[in-house]
Amino acid sequence: MNAKRRQNEKKFPNWIELPNGGRKYWHEIKGKSDFRARYLKEVDENEKTAKFYQEIYDPEGNLIEIYEKFPVDLGHRKVRQKGGLE
Repeated sequence: MNAKRRQNEKKFPNWIELPNGGRKYWHEIKGKSDFRARYLKEVDENEKTAKFYQEIYDPEGNLIEIYEKFPVDLGHRKVRQKGGLE
């Protein structure tokens, strides 16, 4: 196992294998008023970062906002009630 994979596994305790040979890593933190944030990192088979983003969930567990940070910082985008982005 390479050093980058070990580093990702240490920082992100959860992951799944992707069909392209890469992985999707994530970890969650609790915020104020029972809001929750999930940080996600998708990597290719060489552990090179392909995408990094944050999902924000309300106290009921509904996804309310996505903040894509890499490869392009798209800023915060609210999620409409029926699952689409605004």
